[in-house]
Amino acid sequence: MALTQIQIIQSLGEAMNWLERELSWGVAIQEQRHLIGRIGELYAALMTGGQMAPEVNQAGYDVVSSGGERISVKTTTQQGASGHLSFSTNTLDQVDRVMVFYLNTEEMQVETLLDAPIAETRLLLSDSGSKQNLPLGKLRGSSRSSPRPLDDQKITREAAHDDYIIREYESGTVVVLKNESIVSTAKPMLRTIAKGLGVSVLNSNGNPMNTRQLGARIIMELSP
Repeated sequence: MALTQIQIIQSLGEAMNWLERELSWGVAIQEQRHLIGRIGELYAALMTGGQMAPEVNQAGYDVVSSGGERISVKTTTQQGASGHLSFSTNTLDQVDRVMVFYLNTEEMQVETLLDAPIAETRLLLSDSGSKQNLPLGKLRGSSRSSPRPLDDQKITREAAHDDYIIREYESGTVVVLKNESIVSTAKPMLRTIAKGLGVSVLNSNGNPMNTRQLGARIIMELSP
């Protein structure tokens, strides 16, 4: 049965919440592959106004766009440029388009690494017998995965606490500065600040807030 766009949005939100909950319980990310894959497929269906493939474990593709394109969807949580994604050589002829996503489990956000016709994707693939491998290093340097520098973004809100400044940019990115220098890992410092202010680090679902949520909450707490 086809899902409506509202149902796809709801399913995506529920899958993201469930993954966040599992991770907060200490379940290893390696044990979440099926859920991570599902999140990518739902995201692709939402982006293309499409539907999930008509059969479970459909050979070759995962989503059919509103225009009828058969889309193979891959989702990774690997942060570095090493590693690769594999496609079956036997089913690539059933694919019209490839979408590759990076799932940032710290911020619970999906980033598009590749969205290209199969003809363009084939140029990135290397042969490995029955598999065709797509090196992540070929995607990490693409414009799709390069965020806009913070220096080019507007500061939407900020608040001071002791020697620290918590700053939010228009993209939603939150950074913590000490003596005008950005603290390399903001979340542990935000947790410390939240504890001192008596601010809960849990969201409405009872899961730990990500950096953006916690930073925004602290800024609100400190604002007059």
